[in-house]
Amino acid sequence: MNSLAKVPVTVVTGFLGSGKTTLIQHLLANPNGKKLAVLVNEFGSEGVDGEILKSCADANCPEENIVELANGCICCTVADDFIPTMEKLLARPVRPDHILIETSGLALPKPLLKAFDWPEIRSRITVDGVIALADAEAVAAGRFAPDPDAVEAQRAADENLDHETPLSEVFEDQIACADIVLLTKADLAGAAGIEAAKALITAEMPRRVPMLPITDGAIDARVILGLGAAAENDLAARPSHHDGEEDHEHDDFASVVIDLPEVTDIDALVASVQRLAREQNVLRVKGYIAVAGKPMRLLLQAVGERVRHQFDKPWGAGNRQSKLVVIGEHGDIDEAAIKAGLGV
Repeated sequence: MNSLAKVPVTVVTGFLGSGKTTLIQHLLANPNGKKLAVLVNEFGSEGVDGEILKSCADANCPEENIVELANGCICCTVADDFIPTMEKLLARPVRPDHILIETSGLALPKPLLKAFDWPEIRSRITVDGVIALADAEAVAAGRFAPDPDAVEAQRAADENLDHETPLSEVFEDQIACADIVLLTKADLAGAAGIEAAKALITAEMPRRVPMLPITDGAIDARVILGLGAAAENDLAARPSHHDGEEDHEHDDFASVVIDLPEVTDIDALVASVQRLAREQNVLRVKGYIAVAGKPMRLLLQAVGERVRHQFDKPWGAGNRQSKLVVIGEHGDIDEAAIKAGLGV
């Protein structure tokens, strides 16, 4: 690459548990000859997604090219975190051919695009494209608007009424900013679910963009990298609920980190996590669990009542400690109640 050429950056956005980390894992394993770097922005203080991706490091994306920012939304910490991190990546002895940014599931992508206009980096990087991931099964079930027809009827009757929830606004801002929408977990949604999800998303999109179903993050890197969108110069085509606001707030959401003792019954833990989603409206749970008698750590990730877990790698020396990050809307995060629900 010519040293004067801008390094392309792909922003990967999507709601909690939509499959962003799984997609980036696939790209790291199948980079189509590109040297990659990854910036992961977590919500909360425990870098679970970053740890997952670092386990995938190889010659095309060494571990030092995988950077976590866990101090809050990167678009809110531009000067302190985002700009210095991008400068360090660009200063690597071997400059990356392409940088992937995995946003928090709660992030609004448009404010991040505005950060690319900062003088320190605007001449050196460009937003190659924004890829929005949407859980096809969840969208098809209308999770963000339980009765879309009733909501539309209410809005039509009174333009001053606001029936949006914070979750729907986040979701709509993410897809409205996208150059491509990936409908994830297509195997769970089925053909009918995919078509339903496409119809719902199309109704919210300000412009037509490709929508592609994928399973387990598998997609040819050539399809989503190299779009040349220069999205930082195309903000007007990417409307947001927050256009015109000086800043955006994240007070709608909160997270808490729960330390757990060694677990002897994985099924019981899964049932507890499902109960948190059902009874306390917890949106997302993710973390590592120490299981009695097992040298490997258990990676647990939950979206609502859907819980997945697997042993991923041995515990490091002195690091055998169970931690779960629990995320929900602000009024639903009660640390004491969550601990009681997990039996702590």
